[in-house]
Amino acid sequence: MKFELDEQQRDFAASIDAALAAADVPHAVRAWADGDTAPGRKVWARLADLGVTALAVPERFDGIEAHPVDLVLALERLGRWGVPGPVTESIAVAPVLLVDDERCAALASGELIATVALPPRAPRAVDADSAGLTLLADLDGTVSEANAGAQHESVDPSRKLFDVDPTGAQWRADVQRAFEFGALATAAQLVGAGQALLEAAVDYAKQRTQFGRAIGSYQAIKHKLADVHIALELARPLVYGAALSLADSSHDTARDVSAAKASASDAALLAARSALQTHGAIGFTAEHDLSLWLLRVQALRPAWGDPAAHRRRVLEAL
Repeated sequence: MKFELDEQQRDFAASIDAALAAADVPHAVRAWADGDTAPGRKVWARLADLGVTALAVPERFDGIEAHPVDLVLALERLGRWGVPGPVTESIAVAPVLLVDDERCAALASGELIATVALPPRAPRAVDADSAGLTLLADLDGTVSEANAGAQHESVDPSRKLFDVDPTGAQWRADVQRAFEFGALATAAQLVGAGQALLEAAVDYAKQRTQFGRAIGSYQAIKHKLADVHIALELARPLVYGAALSLADSSHDTARDVSAAKASASDAALLAARSALQTHGAIGFTAEHDLSLWLLRVQALRPAWGDPAAHRRRVLEAL
């Protein structure tokens, strides 16, 4: 069986890359970490113009109701550029929890950014202080609005975590499906972040010299970076395969999503370690953009289920 993105999907990915390349996302990430969300919201406005924020929203609320593969495609690119804010929660999860709610229209237009807590798998809400809507979901299928409580620092300063308390009326939603979307969207971002780290390492290996030669000419470096490339190329089909399972509501969806999340987490971690080793001391500095992706990978690996939890789900399904 041959899996290949069609021309329209490749063009969509290219349009996201072009928009984010011109948006100075690293500046937006650093500003978001400092509490200034204005540059980041401009990035989100660009995504809204491209239809990214409308991908999972039903058509009756002016959404695109796109195939999960298209959603994964977009989220991988957002991970590649390190877009700040509750990306998984607002773009992939909230539309499932608000499927019959008119507020989906605001999600689609980008006017509303939402965040979600789903304990125990996602116990805290990302950026609840800056999101326009915070949701608290329970695996028994109930959802309610919530208020932000105590703040907890993340390893990634641009991802602030909050305890949340329910407020207002409750409603029913397919919370389990929302969790699968959350885990898969996070896996896609990890693949994208891993790709960014690989590209940064390859570029730097061509510039950095040691003993009079570019370090990229040494076999050990070549093999290290090749291992990262292979790991990402093995993770990517699992992510897209899980998207197909979600689209078909397959009984193997939980297994496929967890396999994708675990594989993407491992591949991104390998990319982070290899990029740091390739860059050397400069990779440890906060001033270098590499640090933004290093921290993002560390933050996304446990988000929406850590690798151990997802491996456990795979084993239980076998």
